[in-house]
Amino acid sequence: MSDQQEIYVSTDVETDGPIPGPHSMLSFGSVAMLPDQTVVGEFTANLQTLSGATGHPDTMKFWEGQPDAWKACRTDTKDPAVVIPDYCAWLKALPGRPVFVGYPVVFDFMFVYWYLIKFAGESPFSFSALDIKTYGMALMGKPYMGCTKRNMPKRWFAGKEKFNHKHNHIALDDAKGQGVLFCNMMAERAKIFAPQPAAKAA
Repeated sequence: MSDQQEIYVSTDVETDGPIPGPHSMLSFGSVAMLPDQTVVGEFTANLQTLSGATGHPDTMKFWEGQPDAWKACRTDTKDPAVVIPDYCAWLKALPGRPVFVGYPVVFDFMFVYWYLIKFAGESPFSFSALDIKTYGMALMGKPYMGCTKRNMPKRWFAGKEKFNHKHNHIALDDAKGQGVLFCNMMAERAKIFAPQPAAKAA
């Protein structure tokens, strides 16, 4: 398993609260990418809310200001008990080892991992997930709190236009955008650490 190529699964979730269980994952989108931005698969679904769960007042207030995104994530909702096992199978069928990529990863992975364990009984990601902001911290050499998207180099966002959207709180769209960002960051890291040509003998 360890010698497989890594497939970077950029994932975004939309929820009605800060934690899974008391609150629900409303929608999620994953785009599986190679480092050169080749898309090898996509998966997205809108989910029915969990039995007994409720929307958190602060989150629902946020949704009041996002009517288009709310409508999008509440259209054609499906039972997570059906969707999540299908998602798990999709991850396991990718042509390489899936690596979860998120921004912020602690939020998105928390929901996806919880749902995978509850409804599929396993996580193809294991316990691991990669945070784009932390990766940016390493590349930029700045404190973590200063590594927000607005402070990242504009060149890291080149290519997002091919998906023809801006950040819009529609899960699959946002997953695609952050996937391009991450691939550009990986490309820059590869240049930094590229082997240097050997010096010519005098």
